Amino acid sequence: MGLFSFGKKKKKKPARSCDLEGSLLEFGEGYLLTSSQIIKSKRFWDNKMVEPETLAYSKAHFEKNDEMGTKMRTMIFQKYSMQNKPWLVGDGQVNQFEIDKEKAREYAKLWWESEFTFAPPEVGPADSTMASDEYEQWKDYAIMKAGEEQLRKIG
Repeated sequence: MGLFSFGKKKKKKPARSCDLEGSLLEFGEGYLLTSSQIIKSKRFWDNKMVEPETLAYSKAHFEKNDEMGTKMRTMIFQKYSMQNKPWLVGDGQVNQFEIDKEKAREYAKLWWESEFTFAPPEVGPADSTMASDEYEQWKDYAIMKAGEEQLRKIG
């Protein structure tokens, strides 16, 4: 330790927030997912489309067949399907997705170590990394069907 380093703080490792719900993740934590992995989850969409921020659009879509509600649901789908960079997801969110968690955790560590430049295979907008028929099926589910059951239960 040099004379001038006394009293200096160690450089703190960066922290980032979960891209889905904002909880803070420390260096090396989390899972790295692609847009196509994010959109291929009924559980994710069913939860997303009845959150307080999206509930009104879903009610308008299902109960009133409202074009604006459907348009807003389409925009929500695009937000998640069109992201170019990988998604950093925390422990509280990862169970919504049917993925290889070990691999996603490994990718997250590589991402942290590369100072956020590592990209997993198949990263990019889902419409360019998935087969078009599979993409259309998920798009249709997210926009037209997600959350319908939950809405019936809440009334």
